[in-house]
Amino acid sequence: MLIPKRTKYRKPHRLSYEGKSKGKNKLSYGEYGLVAKEGSYITARQIEAARIAMTREMKKSKRGKVWINIFPHLARTKKPLEVRMGSGKGNVEEWVAVVKEGKIMFEMADVPEDVAREAFRLAGHKLPIKTKFIKKEESGEESEE
Repeated sequence: MLIPKRTKYRKPHRLSYEGKSKGKNKLSYGEYGLVAKEGSYITARQIEAARIAMTREMKKSKRGKVWINIFPHLARTKKPLEVRMGSGKGNVEEWVAVVKEGKIMFEMADVPEDVAREAFRLAGHKLPIKTKFIKKEESGEESEE
């Protein structure tokens, strides 16, 4: 499971996932990518489940490389059930990545397009947001399908 080695603050404020992604909205490593169509928090468990689904599908073609462009830096806290209001912030329960609309979460290379499309479809089912498959064109532009 992905988790930061160290953090500056143990219980940070929540970050907004509204609006468009400023960075990582163009393919930089692979030929194919999975783009977020809406913003959300993605937990470390969901990222790991998507990674396993992709690599399992890619094993059929016996090649390929995956890049994960999101990392769960943000600690989410939660108070226990049936606890009265007050007495401070809850304990850290999970680690999440803040994903905004348009962010390329995963990239893939060295596989046929049909394998990449199916792998990203399976990975998209593991995530709590709508996603879109994109591919790099020869001219350097991305095509959205």
